[in-house]
Amino acid sequence: MQNLSLILVPVLAAQKVVGDGVIKPLGHHELLLVLVQLSLLLLVARGLGELMRRINLPPVVGELLAGVLLGPSLFGLLLPDLQAQIFPKSQEQSNLLSVISWLGVLFLLIVTGLETDLKLILRKGKTALLISLGGIIIPFITGFGLGWLLPDSFLADPEKRLVFSLFIATAMSISAVPVIAKVLMDLNLIRRDIGQITLAAGMTDDTIGWILLSVVSGLASSGKFDFGTIFHSVSAAILFLAIAFTIGRTIVDQILRWVDDYVGGIAASISVVLILSLSAAALTHALGLEAALGAFVLGILAGQSRRFSNEAGHMLEVFTAAFLAPIFFASAGLKVNLLTLLVPQTLIFGLIVLAVACVGKFTGAYIGSRVGGLSHWEGLAMGSGMNARGAMEIVVATIGLSLGVLNPQMYSIIVMVAIVTSLMAPPLLRWSLSKVVMGEEEARRLEQEEQDSRSFIKQIQRVLIPTSGGPNIQLAAQLVGYMAHQNSIEVTSLYALSDKQPQSRARRTEATQVKDTAADLALAAVTEEMQLPADTTLQTKTESGRNKAEVILNEANKNYDLIVLGASEQISPQKALFNLLVDRVVQEAPCATMVVKSHLPQPKGEICKIPQQQLKKILVPTVGTEYSKNAVEMASTIAAQTGALVMIVNVINLPQVEYILYEQRSLAPVKEIAHDMLEQQAAISRNLGADVKTYILQGTSPEKEILKFAQTQEVDLIILGSNIRMVTGRVFFGHRVDAILSKAHCPVAVITVP
Repeated sequence: MQNLSLILVPVLAAQKVVGDGVIKPLGHHELLLVLVQLSLLLLVARGLGELMRRINLPPVVGELLAGVLLGPSLFGLLLPDLQAQIFPKSQEQSNLLSVISWLGVLFLLIVTGLETDLKLILRKGKTALLISLGGIIIPFITGFGLGWLLPDSFLADPEKRLVFSLFIATAMSISAVPVIAKVLMDLNLIRRDIGQITLAAGMTDDTIGWILLSVVSGLASSGKFDFGTIFHSVSAAILFLAIAFTIGRTIVDQILRWVDDYVGGIAASISVVLILSLSAAALTHALGLEAALGAFVLGILAGQSRRFSNEAGHMLEVFTAAFLAPIFFASAGLKVNLLTLLVPQTLIFGLIVLAVACVGKFTGAYIGSRVGGLSHWEGLAMGSGMNARGAMEIVVATIGLSLGVLNPQMYSIIVMVAIVTSLMAPPLLRWSLSKVVMGEEEARRLEQEEQDSRSFIKQIQRVLIPTSGGPNIQLAAQLVGYMAHQNSIEVTSLYALSDKQPQSRARRTEATQVKDTAADLALAAVTEEMQLPADTTLQTKTESGRNKAEVILNEANKNYDLIVLGASEQISPQKALFNLLVDRVVQEAPCATMVVKSHLPQPKGEICKIPQQQLKKILVPTVGTEYSKNAVEMASTIAAQTGALVMIVNVINLPQVEYILYEQRSLAPVKEIAHDMLEQQAAISRNLGADVKTYILQGTSPEKEILKFAQTQEVDLIILGSNIRMVTGRVFFGHRVDAILSKAHCPVAVITVP
């Protein structure tokens, strides 16, 4: 007890000293002002943003104007006392709003990073790089010259003209990808070649621009210009980017995978991306670079991970666009005083800055486009799009003001440039892009992308294979392996356990050892059968729960696109189509399922490896429905890898004997419809790289005709597409599908989509 008091006395004494300078909570009036400011800024910003959207202009223009109107330009002019009460010139009060504004900057850069497609930049690399270099070098040179020639009254510190000139040069070099992307989406041109090159060039421009901004910001923070400072800023930027796009990419992907596997849900994905992005922003800020660079780069890395869902990205984008971004833009506009721009000297030099910004960017992008092999009209479109400054210019201006590089007068001019160039871009882009002619190769690519967007098989990225090691799941694993060679997918093999344990401890230990051995054998068998490509991500898991079906369904709810099941157990046909476990999974699955019934002999004893099945002919019965198309796509993907022939069959169901005379008269149009339907399905199959033949059969029992055709033609695999029907609690695909599943002489796979 005495020792405890000896420990506590110094601690309590220290607390007393600290207590004398205790930090007070946020005052009532300060909190009231922040809430009023946020509500007013958000109301006017969103209102004007929607108005701009209605007249086909970027919403960011309206959000910027909201701040201008609520600032000294209008609100302060008409009701100066009220404006001063709501937006007082108090550093403490201003800091509260600045924190929220900076969150808006970082969130905006995270979202921009999520939408940055590195594959697109690499695919259009040479042309995009030339355009970007032209769009940066010439504006940088003209901007630097402009900064060197501007009067001292436009500089925050005339002694730091070199840093000021470099900052103006960087501001002139930035483009606004969100504005460009919005216009391209509105014109339905974002997937056109010219749209992709424009986006790729804009993304490259922004990436280089943020590196330049970080270097210049480092110079501004140090307060001096020397080679040591430049070397530190450049080397820090290069080191950060090198680590981020090598080791960092893997680390971010692994973290997102872990969160998706063990936590799951959109909220968890968003949280981890925000934690990583804010940490990266803190790191770049500590390195003397700009915090925005860290947020932007982490956004790119998260966007490249398959485990960061589109839904999570969309929710983050919606929150940013609905709250943080409008607050940031509106608060940026608060610092603009249009009355100062009406001063003759400021107006003249403001117009000069605008002209230099437009001419430099337009000329640089046009020259880069022409050198890159684009046409005259494509070059004009590039110049028009890259000239838009929008949100990025505001971020640059805000950073310049916070670093003391820009004074309020120059800040207002740069914001004015951002607004005017954003207003100019949409009509100029519409005019120039309307003159760009689409080539044959581009038309084919767009048609292919349109087909892929509607394709069932192309949307499959994550596959779950629950396994117990039987012949059915081994054959299913072979089919998944064929899929993986045609489409890039992730595969998770799951061994599910039930928590029901024997009573005795000895028997429980023995059972656990047996289960562990069975799990290892089952997972190894499936892994060996798949023969996946080297770059395919494969994960194996052993999970337990109240029952096996629940374990499988819990895992399936983690954003899988396809569950592949084998009907491996001996079952009673009266109770279930496959078995009770598979039936429940098919009924409750949140995604598509494929159940494989191999019709191979059931091995005795433990897991027995089946031979690799030689697929030469794959039969797909079709009735022209969406689920039949899914089966055709799956069969064609497998056939493209194995070299098998896809045989697409439609059976014309003949009526009873008394209607034969009527049937003879009506059969011709029915055959014509069947022929057209088969040709449509065959086109899908050929598009996926498979050899295909179509057949029209006739009979009073379609399932019998299909089974007879399959046996006569020595078919190696039948793939059926079906919808799920519930009959007394069991899965029911219809009498025809059930009959084929039960009586086929070869393996059968049934694909369903919820």
